[in-house]
Amino acid sequence: MKLLLKCTAAALMLAGPLAAGVMAPVAAQTVTGIGIADQRRAVVESSAFVNSNAQRPTTYKAQYDAAQAKSTQIRQQLEPLVNKFNTDVQAPNANANQAALQQQLAQIQGLREQGSQEVQEILQPVALSEAYVLEQISDKFDQAVRAAMGKRKVSVVFEVGSTLAHNDAYDMTRDITAELNALIPNAQLVPPPGWLPRQQREQQARAAAANGAAPVAPAAPATQQPEGR
Repeated sequence: MKLLLKCTAAALMLAGPLAAGVMAPVAAQTVTGIGIADQRRAVVESSAFVNSNAQRPTTYKAQYDAAQAKSTQIRQQLEPLVNKFNTDVQAPNANANQAALQQQLAQIQGLREQGSQEVQEILQPVALSEAYVLEQISDKFDQAVRAAMGKRKVSVVFEVGSTLAHNDAYDMTRDITAELNALIPNAQLVPPPGWLPRQQREQQARAAAANGAAPVAPAAPATQQPEGR
């Protein structure tokens, strides 16, 4: 986001007052008009994010249960193969059976990868829900930052990771979270049919433009709804 500018610790120190050429104590270096914020914490502590995380296990219970069942099935399928491989590796003639051992290992790795892919496919609706909620919050983030800046009379906000050290008085993370809570207390949990995250939509639009085709208008995040649904 454009508002989250980066700076070095040296730049912040230069902004502080100097007395007779000596840096003033840290406690005396509070500079008006500057704020620090943890963008990630501001989002994950927002009501929309917390409420959505609490509701998702119920809304997507079928997917979670199916993924758990698939994981159990894959684990049960792999267990005898892994046990046999471990036994064969320790056998006296293991060196002479390297080709067979490699084949066993390849089978185990293939089943693991296939199982992981199947679990991810089952949980795809959950992943889309997470991305959908984050995009709705992201769409309000700039507005929340500007509102917090206005109330704190701050003209520039730095990402917390861009500073070596800072006084807690600069921290605006909670202020931004409070503004997010006012702007979007709840997010819609279930995306509309055919919805894709913004990055994928932009990729499709670029591909369509490169092919000379008119891009398909994406489903936009829904407006705020009660109960996060």
